[in-house]
Amino acid sequence: MSSPAPPLRLRTLALVLVVLLLPALGAQAQTLRIVALGDSLTSGYRLAGGEAFPARLQAALRARGHDVTVVNAGVSGDTAGAGLARLNRAVPPGTQGVILELGANDALRGLDPAETEAALDAILSRLRARGIAVLLAGMMAPPSQGLAYMARFQAIYPRLARRHGVPLYRFFLSGVVAMPALNLRDGMHPNAAGVEVIVSRILPTVESWLPAVARR
Repeated sequence: MSSPAPPLRLRTLALVLVVLLLPALGAQAQTLRIVALGDSLTSGYRLAGGEAFPARLQAALRARGHDVTVVNAGVSGDTAGAGLARLNRAVPPGTQGVILELGANDALRGLDPAETEAALDAILSRLRARGIAVLLAGMMAPPSQGLAYMARFQAIYPRLARRHGVPLYRFFLSGVVAMPALNLRDGMHPNAAGVEVIVSRILPTVESWLPAVARR
């Protein structure tokens, strides 16, 4: 029968194992950093900071056991072009994922859908070049712009999602649009209850996307 290993050898072996495992343990414990890049629908127009979409999504994800931080990079009034112009400031180094919600103001202003698509395409390309995972949130044009414009505008998001190989949440305001009880008096911006509906509906898509974020 062989004699037990000397205590010094056991301590040395244990130290080596700890050193080898530390990087893996650190990676598992890393908080995922996500930026919500958008307009007033993201920023929380006329809502308290804790009621805005990024804060409520972060709370919902953490309640389900996900170690994430969701940063609010929404600016009221931003078009897709304006989002592109501030992209480097809005999405700092260390960001692993971006929820891209832009285009509502383009549609309200009747901007050429080709212009909106070009700006969103550039954002997606730059984020991909930086190795950042993206979840694209789609938007719809209001009926006041006419059926032809609506069709052209709404085709932007599925086309971009296919082109860049990113997941698409088809309509950011699903379940909230045209629901007076879920919007502010202007009828365009969700109130606190409306934000909760948005979060509850987009949550499964975000959870399915998180493994791609974690790999970055």
